[in-house]
Amino acid sequence: MRKIFLFFLLILFNGFIFAQTGQPTPNEDLIGRDNLTSNPITTAVPFLLIAPESRGGGMGDAGVATSPDANSMHYNPAKYAFIDKELGVAISYSPWLRALVPDINLAYVTGYKRIDKAQVVAGSLRYFSLGSITFTNEYAQTIKDFNPNEFAIDGTYARLFSQNISGAVSLRYIYSNLAGGITVGGAESHPGHSIATDVSFFYTKDIEVQKKKSKISIGANASNIGAKISYTENADKDFIPINLKLGTAFYSELDDYNTIMLTLECNKLMVPTPPIYAVDSLGKPILDSQGHQEIAFGGDPEVSVPVGMFRSFWDAPGVYEDGKRNVLKEELREFTFSYGMEYWYSKQFALRVGYFHEDMTKGNRNFFTFGLGLRLNVFGLDFSYLIPAQMRTNPLANTLRFTLTFDFAGLKEENKAAPSTN
Repeated sequence: MRKIFLFFLLILFNGFIFAQTGQPTPNEDLIGRDNLTSNPITTAVPFLLIAPESRGGGMGDAGVATSPDANSMHYNPAKYAFIDKELGVAISYSPWLRALVPDINLAYVTGYKRIDKAQVVAGSLRYFSLGSITFTNEYAQTIKDFNPNEFAIDGTYARLFSQNISGAVSLRYIYSNLAGGITVGGAESHPGHSIATDVSFFYTKDIEVQKKKSKISIGANASNIGAKISYTENADKDFIPINLKLGTAFYSELDDYNTIMLTLECNKLMVPTPPIYAVDSLGKPILDSQGHQEIAFGGDPEVSVPVGMFRSFWDAPGVYEDGKRNVLKEELREFTFSYGMEYWYSKQFALRVGYFHEDMTKGNRNFFTFGLGLRLNVFGLDFSYLIPAQMRTNPLANTLRFTLTFDFAGLKEENKAAPSTN
C-alpha cells in the first residue's frame, strides 16, 4: 500500500516540476515565420470540454477512471453500469471566468436509472451562457444586445460485459447560438447544430494490498465524435472538440473509517493541429493553383472528421530543433494531464486535491484544485475551487463549482425506516 501511494505521489510531484520548467520553443525563420512558440488547437463549442461538476473539479478535472457517481456522463458513461444506486440526479453550477467577465455561467443537470443488474440509462443537459454582449458596426453604432448561449442534451446506455468490464454508447445534440442572427462579413449568421456520440469503457477489479480492501480501475472515453459545425452559409465548418480520455485510479480502505483514492488521467484532442503555412520573402502567403495557401509543415486541416481524428496523432508541424522538425515532440505536448486524490472519512466527509497540466505552447492551463464533499442518506453536496499555478492574472483564477446530488433510493429507505403514524 505504501509503495503504491508513494508511486502516485512521485508522479504528481513530477507533474508539478514539469509545469514549472517546461519552456516554449523559440521562433525560427524557416519558410516565413515559424509560429511554434504557441500553436494551440482550437475548436468550436469548447464548452463541451469544461468539467461541469465539483467532484472531478476538485481533482484536477479527472474522472474517467474514478468511482461511478451521478455525474459520470461527462467523464465516462460506462461507469454507470457499476453504480450501486438505482436512481439518482445531480445539479451543478459554476460561475465561469469571473476574473474576466461577470456574467458567464455553466449549469449542468444529469440523472440515471438502473434497468436491471446489467443495464443503466442516463441523460444530461449542459447549458452555457456567455453573458450579455452588445454588437456594434464599423461606426461603433449599436446593432443589438444579445445573450449568446450554447447547450448540449445527452442520452446514454451503459451495460456490464462481465464482472469487471462495462461499456457505454452516448448520443449528444449540440446547439450553439453565438451571434443571434446578425450579418457577419456580408453573410447572415445562424445557430450552429451538431450531433455527436461517445464510446466509453471501464474496467475495475477488487484487489487486496497489505490485507486492506482495495480496487484498481481503468477508463477510456472517446467523446464528441460528430459532425463539424458552422455559423454562416459561406464559412468553412469547424471541428467540434473530439476528445480521447485515458486514465487509471487506485482505491483503498485504510481502515473502517478512512478511504483514499488516487487517480491519473490524460486527454488528447483528436482534431487537426494548425499547420505552418508557406510565405515568400516579403512575408506574403504563397498560394497554390486553386488559390489555397500552401502548407509548409503539418497536415491540411480541411479534412473529413474520420481523417482528422486518425491523423491527429501525427499531423503536427513539429518542433524545430537541430535543423529538423520533431513531430512526435509536438504531438506529446498536445496531451493534458490530470492528477487527483480523494479522501473519505466514514463515507460522509470528503477532501479532494488535484493538479491539471497543459503545455505552454498548447494553451498553458496549469492549475491546482481543491474540493470538499458531504454525503447524507438522501443528498450530497460538493464544492471545488481552482487556483492557477502561475502567479500572473489568469481568467480561470478562483473558479468555483457547486454540485447537489439526490439519491432517490436513499429516500425510499429513509421512508421505510420512519415510524408509522397510524
